[in-house]
Amino acid sequence: MITLWSFIEVFQRNNYDMNHVSKIGFGGSCHWCTEAIFQSLKGVERVEQGWIASQKQKSNFSEAVIVHFNPEIISLETLIAVHLHTHSCTSQHSMRSKYRSTIYVFSPEQIKLSQDTIKVLQSEFDNPIITTVEAFYEFKLNQETYLDYYYKNPEKPFCKNIVTPKLRLLLRQFSSAVDQNKLSVDSLNGL
Repeated sequence: MITLWSFIEVFQRNNYDMNHVSKIGFGGSCHWCTEAIFQSLKGVERVEQGWIASQKQKSNFSEAVIVHFNPEIISLETLIAVHLHTHSCTSQHSMRSKYRSTIYVFSPEQIKLSQDTIKVLQSEFDNPIITTVEAFYEFKLNQETYLDYYYKNPEKPFCKNIVTPKLRLLLRQFSSAVDQNKLSVDSLNGL
């Protein structure tokens, strides 16, 4: 259970500004995929790619990203919808310990908003959403070689076969949220 006191401990340790939180963590699939998806959205200022541990599972890191965003341009609800629709949020597959389906929150306000958004979006899925909402605890950044992986390597087989189809889905389902300067149908032609 997420408590206010666990948040206070994390905020004090990490010196977070509790008045203006403009970041959220997402885990659920390969962090190369997740990074590319969120880098392609309007209002996303930066995406940190690596591994996150939650307050609940402090020593259990899972592939994830931290999304820094401008809430005046893109809402947390839209980011959560994008997250749920671009990974297997209803599947308990064998890789769940590596790819934990989680929203990592940085403020008490984000708990309820995330939980309520998941409840609303459940109607868009045939099976129950398994995505959890957990308090952020710690982040480990990936090696420089693997950062901005898709946009540096769109021709690599993994990018063409795994990431590009997710970006096509993003363009179809969330076209109004996509930054056309970063991602367009034309940019995916030939991939």
